[in-house]
Amino acid sequence: MRVLRTPDDRFQGLDGWAFEPHYSDLKDADGTALRLHHADEGPRDGAPVLLMHGEPSWAYLYRNIIPALAAKGHRAIAPDLIGFGRSDKPDARNDYTYERHVAWMSQWLTAMDLTGITLFCQDWGGLIGLRLVAAFPERFAGVIIGNTGLPTGSGFSEGFNNWLDFSQRVPELPISFIVNGGCTRDLSDAERAAYDAPFPDETYKEGARQFPVLVPITPEHASVAENLAAWKVLEAFDKPFLTAFSDNDPVTKGGFAAFQERVPGAKGQPHATLHGGHFLQEDCPAEIAALLDAMIQRARV
Repeated sequence: MRVLRTPDDRFQGLDGWAFEPHYSDLKDADGTALRLHHADEGPRDGAPVLLMHGEPSWAYLYRNIIPALAAKGHRAIAPDLIGFGRSDKPDARNDYTYERHVAWMSQWLTAMDLTGITLFCQDWGGLIGLRLVAAFPERFAGVIIGNTGLPTGSGFSEGFNNWLDFSQRVPELPISFIVNGGCTRDLSDAERAAYDAPFPDETYKEGARQFPVLVPITPEHASVAENLAAWKVLEAFDKPFLTAFSDNDPVTKGGFAAFQERVPGAKGQPHATLHGGHFLQEDCPAEIAALLDAMIQRARV
């Protein structure tokens, strides 16, 4: 596996991003060394909040949520998935698989030795994050999901199919254009530049390009069996589990219903519908931070 690393100077002076980088060394099953980046703000003894991004964003998506959580005394941890942000980027599409991503993040999570975690996850942050919950349920105190799913080969929305088609046809993947199009507000030029920062050229975007085709939307896709097994664990997960989908996301519209019906911990929760697009962290960061804080506070009563 050949690995690229975005130069540090690409991350200098980004609008709204002044967090110290933290790095973990991972080892792929084939022996390749990989470096994973995460932001880590707030008191180390605060309640850990794991903020997981998806495609094609990075931890920058949580720049307005991290300080809000830290100000409440929580420890906000936002990793960059391999292939994104300041994390290393294998340069071949077939180096990226769903199971490899789960294995990489599982290795990172156990090395961090986090417990009592409250998870917020969106997009691929949910596809991977919910697999972490299923693999390590004892480490999680609560879960909030927004605009995500855990598909098991039974199809997906028209909105997702349109995105899949676009992502594979466009000759150059326009990262900031995609993120901006998934928001209900227009990002500033500085914000768009921050989303483009991890990708100096197309060779750094192989993970972003590959992710859409990895979503297990047909029975023939890889990871269907693994996701079915994860659902079995979630169907016994009785800790607080809250859905907070947005009202303007054609990709995941209605996706909250399965979780509310099937996850025991979702019963009686104050589920929310937030105003925003697919990247709801950009449209309603204060509301997301408040939901996370409220879940942690309820657990303390």
